Amino acid sequence: MAIGSITPKDKHSRRGKKVVDENSPLLPTRREGDAGYGGEVNGASFTGAVFNLSTTIVGAGIMALPATMKVLGLVLGIALIIFMAFLTDASIELLLRFSRAGKSVSYGGLMGEAFGKWGKVLLQLSVLINNVGVLIVYMIIIGDVLSGTSSSGVHHAGVLEGWFGDHWWNGRTFVLLVTTLGIFSPLACFKRIDSLSFTSALSVALAVAFVVITVGISIVKLISGGLGMPRILPDVTDFTSLINLFTVVPVLVTAFICHYNVHSIDNELEDSTHIKGVVRTSLALCSTVYIMTSIFGFLLFGDATLDDVLANFDADLGIPFGSVLSDVVRVSYAAHLMLVFPVIFYPLRLNLDGLLFPSARPLGSSNTRFAFISSGLLIIIFLGANFIPSIWDAFQFTGATAAVCLGFIFPAAITLRDRHSIATKKDKILCIFMIVLAVFSNVVAIYSDAFALFKKNASPSE
Repeated sequence: MAIGSITPKDKHSRRGKKVVDENSPLLPTRREGDAGYGGEVNGASFTGAVFNLSTTIVGAGIMALPATMKVLGLVLGIALIIFMAFLTDASIELLLRFSRAGKSVSYGGLMGEAFGKWGKVLLQLSVLINNVGVLIVYMIIIGDVLSGTSSSGVHHAGVLEGWFGDHWWNGRTFVLLVTTLGIFSPLACFKRIDSLSFTSALSVALAVAFVVITVGISIVKLISGGLGMPRILPDVTDFTSLINLFTVVPVLVTAFICHYNVHSIDNELEDSTHIKGVVRTSLALCSTVYIMTSIFGFLLFGDATLDDVLANFDADLGIPFGSVLSDVVRVSYAAHLMLVFPVIFYPLRLNLDGLLFPSARPLGSSNTRFAFISSGLLIIIFLGANFIPSIWDAFQFTGATAAVCLGFIFPAAITLRDRHSIATKKDKILCIFMIVLAVFSNVVAIYSDAFALFKKNASPSE
């Protein structure tokens, strides 16, 4: 993910957009207090914009998608991934259209124009909840990979445990503490998103390596007859199993959330008319990656697929060099998440600063405030990763609350508000559909999760 920036000379852009407030947390501008922000920025190319938006979309959500196939079956699972991509494209198109009409250069500015100060605050809170949830998921996955997990009731050994045996220093809490202090903290100290461009490019290469190796392992096992036929349709036998289908909705929503970064990528483009092509190309690319990972991940592990599919790679894959490939898959994606972490942390910190200190001087010019906010967020994320048992639980919370608001409810609300009288009847029908679908499916998902939790807690005493 990359957050765009606008130099002082760029404020009167090629589209005549009004200047965003310098403290706007959703579109970090190059501010006077930030050293090195004074030069001209060339417009981004179509390819570069696709790269930025694609890295915004692909993240930890890919790890939970094979588990959605276990719930939905391949046919319904793939169909929902494609459906979610089309719905995401429609919601982004609405955001861009109303932004053009109101000359807004950020999601926060658009919400502020439609609903005033509290609309912008609500958006900032949603970004905070979403990004904190996503970063907790990242840290949980890193802990699963390096130290193992027992969230499913069966212990799956981590890479360090497999290499060195079970020791106190490769336990989950200590490993995550070292990772936070040794990797996340230094990378979070950068005050400019530009400083993370190299690590972002490397993270994409690692993610591609994960997908390619997973597909390769699946094909080799398929040819050798080592894989059975995965479930095609969901297994619905009663009302509870039907309701359980809705638990995948927050996961799918989270997997496609990129709306809070679309404006900054749009503002970087040399030709803003290309933004629709950028969005659709990115969604097509990411949907392809998601579908391949879902199919081949579920094909590999079947009904044994865990919420975090990386944890499944601790077992013998039954192919030559299987143990080496398993370690490469797990370590490559864990490293990918480590490098993406500070990129998502960047807008999270700016949003929190905008909420806590809306009238203060730029964050980059205050080392004390910068350190205080950065440290506080890292502590919260670290604690969340240690106390939340699995990525599925984290996805259920963020996907059913903040993510669904950012992706569908807010764009629909802006359209129905229609401050510029440009919404068509078709737009309004679509928006009502999005709101009803988002609210209904996520309420059912929360109910299903709560019911399962109460049932789990009650079972030992029965």
